[in-house]
Amino acid sequence: MQNKNNYITMLGTGNALATRCYNTCFTLHGEKGVLLVDAGGGNGILTQLEKVGMRCEDIRDLFVTHVHTDHLLGCVWMIRMALQFRHTLRVWSHKKVLDMLTIICRQILPQKEAEGIGSLVTMNYLRDGEQFEAGGFPLQCFDIHSTKDRQFGFTAQLSDGQRLCCLGDEPFSPECRHYAEGADWLMSEAFCLYEDRDRFLPYEKHHSTVLDAARLAEDLGVKNLILYHTEDQTLDTRRERYTMEAKTAFSGQVFVPDDLEIITL
Repeated sequence: MQNKNNYITMLGTGNALATRCYNTCFTLHGEKGVLLVDAGGGNGILTQLEKVGMRCEDIRDLFVTHVHTDHLLGCVWMIRMALQFRHTLRVWSHKKVLDMLTIICRQILPQKEAEGIGSLVTMNYLRDGEQFEAGGFPLQCFDIHSTKDRQFGFTAQLSDGQRLCCLGDEPFSPECRHYAEGADWLMSEAFCLYEDRDRFLPYEKHHSTVLDAARLAEDLGVKNLILYHTEDQTLDTRRERYTMEAKTAFSGQVFVPDDLEIITL
């Protein structure tokens, strides 16, 4: 699948318990291919891809950040589609994610399909800081130093020289600063507005608010901030209110996408 421009398609923007939008996952498109990052919590990933006119066979590389259900379980469906329709899929992550995916797939998929794991579907084990290429992009993964479960973020070099950094879905660790500082695009979770913190309790769930993400982006000197992995109770006003709060602390461009929205990089 060839693309002349770099862009992101936000397949989902919601947090783990969202029902009014899909769990956070997205595709990163470039001149040489496409990379799927996470796949949400179920076979809704197939619906989201269908809605944006993508076929599973268009996706040959899948990067999985961590084992939480709202990121991992949709990957089982992507693997099953690859196995059933006989196209290759390379899955990239750290050991815990790939071992868990392999166990789940071998336990619940038909034996004849599961035999394709290792040939049609390959598990590509990554180490902290490792550089690799997936979806046509030069990438570097990094451990976000989660307090809950091991999780990888990544940086991507775009064809026009820009750098994109995806921070995963937990608060930023200063140990990751050199990956994110000065990035052209920063993707950060924002569980809710700071002013709504007593309603949604982001800090108890080890998440950030919009204001936290905005202050971080300003401190890191990034140009563009994409906010995702949010609550789903304020979707009608989410873009306007999140943008307004972010703008109080961040001088760059703010993007608060809806599900299925395309962001040109």
